[in-house]
Amino acid sequence: SLRGAELSDGTLRYLLLAAALLSPRPPGLLVLDEPETSLHPDLLPSLARLIARASRHSQVIVVSHAARLVAALEREAGSQSVVLERRLGATGFADPDTLDVPAWKWPAR
Repeated sequence: SLRGAELSDGTLRYLLLAAALLSPRPPGLLVLDEPETSLHPDLLPSLARLIARASRHSQVIVVSHAARLVAALEREAGSQSVVLERRLGATGFADPDTLDVPAWKWPAR
C-alpha cells in the first residue's frame, strides 16, 4: 500500500475527482475548473466518462483548456461546448449566434 505522500499530484487529483464524481449523495451543481491539471493525457477519456456519469444526477459545468477532454465529453455526454475568447480586455462568447442563451440586460446605474 502507498501513502498519499508517495502518490503523484496527478494521481491524487484523479482519485479526488473520482471520489467527488462518484459520490453517493451527488450535489445539484458541480463545477470543475480545469480538472485536467496535473493529469496524464491518457486519463482524460476516463475522466470524461466519470463526468458523464455524474451528469446523470447533477448539473456539471467543466471549464477546460484541454481539447482532448472537451472532445471526450462531447462523445461521452453529448455535452454542449461554449468557447470563450478575450477581445479588447473582455471575455465573451466566441460565436454568440450559435448559442441558445438569453440576452443579458444590465440595469442602469
